Amino acid sequence: MSQDVARVEAHVGDEAKEVIISKEESAHDQPDWLVDLARVVNSPGYRRWKAMVAAIGGCSHPIHLAGESLIVDARTGEVLHTYRTDDEPSGRLLVACGNRRASVCPACSEVYRADTFQLIRAGLSGGKGAPETVSAHPRAFVTLTAPSFGPVHSERDGKPCRPRRRDKLCEHQRPVGCHVRHDRHDPRLGQPLCPDCYDYTGAVLWQAHAGGLWHRFTLEVRRSLASGAGMSRREFSRLVRVSFAKVAEYQRRGLVHFHAVIRLDGPGSSQEPPPDWADHLLLVRAVSAAVQRVRLVTPPSPLGRWELRWGDQLDIRPILLDPNAEGLSERAVAGYIAKYATKGAEASGTVDHRLSCPACAGRGRLSLMATCGLCHGTGLKPGLHLDALPVTEHARRMIRTCWDLGARPEFAALRLRPWAHMLGFRGHFSTKSRRYSTTLGDLRSARAQHRAAEAREHHGLPAVGDATTLVLGHWRFAGIGYTPGEAIMAEHIRQRVQTARKIAAEAEDG
Repeated sequence: MSQDVARVEAHVGDEAKEVIISKEESAHDQPDWLVDLARVVNSPGYRRWKAMVAAIGGCSHPIHLAGESLIVDARTGEVLHTYRTDDEPSGRLLVACGNRRASVCPACSEVYRADTFQLIRAGLSGGKGAPETVSAHPRAFVTLTAPSFGPVHSERDGKPCRPRRRDKLCEHQRPVGCHVRHDRHDPRLGQPLCPDCYDYTGAVLWQAHAGGLWHRFTLEVRRSLASGAGMSRREFSRLVRVSFAKVAEYQRRGLVHFHAVIRLDGPGSSQEPPPDWADHLLLVRAVSAAVQRVRLVTPPSPLGRWELRWGDQLDIRPILLDPNAEGLSERAVAGYIAKYATKGAEASGTVDHRLSCPACAGRGRLSLMATCGLCHGTGLKPGLHLDALPVTEHARRMIRTCWDLGARPEFAALRLRPWAHMLGFRGHFSTKSRRYSTTLGDLRSARAQHRAAEAREHHGLPAVGDATTLVLGHWRFAGIGYTPGEAIMAEHIRQRVQTARKIAAEAEDG
């Protein structure tokens, strides 16, 4: 190729177009991303870079590592294999970021979604270390919601949002109803009809205590099951074990609700079935009773105290083997939960990154007498301003409420400022009981072992786990992310990898 031009192969659908950029044009007329894209595809190490990006699925924010790894014969000290990043064209190794949020990294979030699907499915159908007999245990799919803190715009299947008298106004002189038939893409969905009537303080405090409410719910379910069976909790625990897995999902109004699988097992492990009297009916009744009884009171404050509870909307459905029966199939439940495991608060109109200063964690002070020098006392990351955030007005008010409450000493333990970007929610998005099924860590370890076994077989080395070899490595952090041109090519690679995986999955399902 001539030294006066750079050629870029830009893929559009199934067609490939070649863009030719002269040096003069690239210096004066072409955008920076296009110039960088030409540099990437014309660099000598492009094929190797492309292979590394494909190996991590087209990760959007890969970690760059520099260093080396050696496989050594433990008996003789002979070096059997060496890998050094100095031998790479870029001098670095790319490793996937592993972020679960689709808004941050679609590639890694898809891996997380697939792992969550396998974890939930194993607890329903068996596999990954769980026995297939768990499919015969009583199981229910439960959705727990937040209570109302004020009316919000909602989609009601083509019906008016909130039909009320058109001349009726709230104390702030705003209509108490809405006669609009919102579609699912209407930006007003989830926004309060009257922001001044909406209880933002109560909403943020409920959000901050949602994890505590879930914990109390799991305890109360066990009490309700024992009560329904006519025995003490200690006697019940000798005969039945309760296992669960749950994921949190943000609603449009900015509050989380929980989707959970609850299963009854025998006392020893998931391999043991529960007694015959511990059936679906007992489980459903216990869940409903537990939801009604769970209460949690906020810390004393001059603002008042809130008694926190679950919302009135409770959905309990049995999970059945027969997908045609009146219930939910195992695959549908696993897919439903896995889908929400990769979503964050950004689905409700907020941001997907922390707003608090990393030096002072949002306090504005490093000590009682010392103001934080990084944020100059604001508690915000340098350069941020709450009123300038690219969020909905409802999310902005939730964030502002988190910020104001986080400055009050009675709510210091809630750490509302560091979690303001999550609108106050500080719990785990997905959790499970110890004996429900396998763990995400085990699934990741199995995947890493499989890849290591393939690599060793390719290089003719002893199998993974062979006691005659040692793996020695020295690595250091060398950067993160892509240049603008690399990011464009990485996204193209991610889409191709995702398509290939989807085709393979459909072929496997038959």
